[in-house]
Amino acid sequence: MADITKIDTIIFDLDGTLLDTLDDLTDSVNYALKCFALSSRSRMEVRRFLGNGAEVLMRSAIDGRLDEERTKACIDTFKEYYKAHMDNKTKPYDGIMELVRELISRGYHLAIVSNKFDAAVKGLNKDYFEGLFPVAIGESEKIARKPAPDTVNKALAELNSSRDRAVYVGDSEVDIMTARNSGLPCVSVTWGFRDKELYEELGVSYIIDRPMQLFDVLKLL
Repeated sequence: MADITKIDTIIFDLDGTLLDTLDDLTDSVNYALKCFALSSRSRMEVRRFLGNGAEVLMRSAIDGRLDEERTKACIDTFKEYYKAHMDNKTKPYDGIMELVRELISRGYHLAIVSNKFDAAVKGLNKDYFEGLFPVAIGESEKIARKPAPDTVNKALAELNSSRDRAVYVGDSEVDIMTARNSGLPCVSVTWGFRDKELYEELGVSYIIDRPMQLFDVLKLL
């Protein structure tokens, strides 16, 4: 059992929190846009569009430049390409693997909850964290995506964990809303897809700049 805090369950966002997926996502967005004769998006534009799943990402990138039928086809093209190329440049952020292993060694229960489509979440979990995260849940038609609390509730149920002993770790305003809707404390990370200034504007209580600082926050909860 965890020995430093009443918290024993950590639920992580994936993109921008555990994995640096921005380059593969940018490449996949621009591949899909090119297939439909649209100009590309910069890395920073894609970063800004992230957090609400593949459809919102691609609709933001398309920005009304296609009719609805071709928009849906472009989204499908993105998903197919990304599924085949999602691990070309992706890697865990510095210090993440050390954090995850230390959490496990102290007895914490871990899960991933993401708005990335479910097949990609499970595939990336297997490729980068095999054996470390027993629960990984992504976007699907079967369950409401974040910021609805449904995926968090499902993760807690699968871990047989209680809400009052869990914390959520993420990197976006969607994650902040998800934690609030789920009744969990939120720890926001600065190494992902949003900046510290945004978190401060939103009144986030716990902000960390390096993965191992999570333990400092856990002592306060």
